[in-house]
Amino acid sequence: MSHIRRIAHQNKTMLLKTASYYVIHICVAAMVAYAVTGNLLASLTLSLLEPTVQAVAFFFHEKAWARKQNAPVAQADPAVA
Repeated sequence: MSHIRRIAHQNKTMLLKTASYYVIHICVAAMVAYAVTGNLLASLTLSLLEPTVQAVAFFFHEKAWARKQNAPVAQADPAVA
């Protein structure tokens, strides 16, 4: 547990910035969803659902980029050309 506290303390500014961005994201998403649906419950549901789905999509996006960066580069064979 002290390891987690140390990491949190070392990254306090970044964690606070991330948290504030998350809150802003939720608020903007809720306002947009309410403007589209006119339904408060639907807008709150969508505003919480969208960032969660986006986070999962980002995880797979990062995995794909990491795989691409680690893939061997295909070299053109001059004898074939």
